[in-house]
Amino acid sequence: MTNDPFAALSESQRHTAERAIAVVLGAAAISGVRPLTGGVSGAFVFLVEASGRRFVLRIEGSASPLRNPHQYLSMRIAAEEGIAPQLHYFDVNDRVVMMDFIEDRPLETYPGGGSGLARAIGAMLKELQGVPLFPYFVHYPDIVKRLWAHVCKTGLFVEGLLDEASGRLEQICRTYGSENCVSSHNDVLPRNILFDGKRLWLIDWESAYRNDPLVDVATALDNFASSPELEEALLFAWLGDEPDALLRDRLAQVRALTRLYYAGVLFSASALAPRDKPDDSLSAPSSAQFELAIRERRLLAETAETSHVLGKMFLASFLSGSVPPGLPPTYMR
Repeated sequence: MTNDPFAALSESQRHTAERAIAVVLGAAAISGVRPLTGGVSGAFVFLVEASGRRFVLRIEGSASPLRNPHQYLSMRIAAEEGIAPQLHYFDVNDRVVMMDFIEDRPLETYPGGGSGLARAIGAMLKELQGVPLFPYFVHYPDIVKRLWAHVCKTGLFVEGLLDEASGRLEQICRTYGSENCVSSHNDVLPRNILFDGKRLWLIDWESAYRNDPLVDVATALDNFASSPELEEALLFAWLGDEPDALLRDRLAQVRALTRLYYAGVLFSASALAPRDKPDDSLSAPSSAQFELAIRERRLLAETAETSHVLGKMFLASFLSGSVPPGLPPTYMR
């Protein structure tokens, strides 16, 4: 065993971490550095304590072909607007950031319960979409198509099994029309929202860039509005009015795209695991069946098998329009 908190880092990443801490803290006595676990982004995250203050040090892991080069500028804008935690240091080239640590509480404790949380998230998205524009990265349907094309080439499923989904994706892309793009987080999941007892914070800005305003709304609805009443509460807080028929139609289209995007992310993860043969079934459990399997530990969070099952569930929601599953608690942080 080692007491070195940076043992998992490469030599260059270690120098990056030490330089960030030195720039922020100077000669201040450091009382502790320890890894923070539970995230799923592949980043190395540490809690740094010094002079009675706590900071998060975050270093990206291996670069992805889909890596967004604008995440740090987007995060800086969000922090300046008070939506993300305060930044104290970042370096785009070294892919490192040091920010305030937020002592978070369970989202379930948010005042007003599910309705209060839905309204707060809708209001937060409205605020985010009004900040100075993030840089442009990619047309959202294009990144979904690229990710899905990758899944289809992995050999994860038998030939032809994904054709229906590919055909539906092409149909959506042919009719897709976006409004003026706005600053967007693009990954509004429970694990990326912190509640400090008074207010919400958005973290993990890896996917943040200028995008269709409905992408964040679609993801928020699927994760924080499990009933028609909660959906309406979130939408009204975001829009300030009742959505018209045209907006609802566009929202249904964008929700389909976000669901296929997350199916692609999950299948990409499961495709990395060894397998004897391609899967010949898209059969997916219901949310209740999935939650029972997690509770009984027949499925374990953050494993390739569970990612594969979740991917099928998101794919089923893309094809049917049904509400996708919520992630198990261990996926939340």
